[in-house]
Amino acid sequence: MTPAIRLAERARIVHRIHTYDSSPDRSSFGEEAAAALGVDPARVLKTLVVELDSERLAVGVIPVLDRLNLKLMAAAAGAKAAAMADQVAAERATGYVIGGISPLAQKRRLPLYLDERALAHETIHVSGGRRGLELELSPADLLALSGGSPARLVE
Repeated sequence: MTPAIRLAERARIVHRIHTYDSSPDRSSFGEEAAAALGVDPARVLKTLVVELDSERLAVGVIPVLDRLNLKLMAAAAGAKAAAMADQVAAERATGYVIGGISPLAQKRRLPLYLDERALAHETIHVSGGRRGLELELSPADLLALSGGSPARLVE
């Protein structure tokens, strides 16, 4: 059981755990999850770690088929600039590996911004903390557990 799953269970939120066989040579783990689980890709979200103003990290959570707009991410976080964090920094800060970074129960609690379109769905899927493990929960519960904020992150 991962820290993300333990957090959801301790909080007693309504959630479902989904597993699938993940291929280690995939470059788009979120698309793989959507296809394997037969879920609309708009409901399967990826967790992206960004560096704000070259000094602090934050997390953007967006649908797997979309591309994070770094200007919108910076604006949401009250920063001047945002860039994708390097893999080592992202893994070190979150305690998870790329392709399995969960927005929940990270090693260091990073500010989280959830693409506002996710709020239109009753439930969404996020990484449960490892490749091949998805956590289905409501967007409101994700925000409550993470201390996150909704924001426009995709054009």
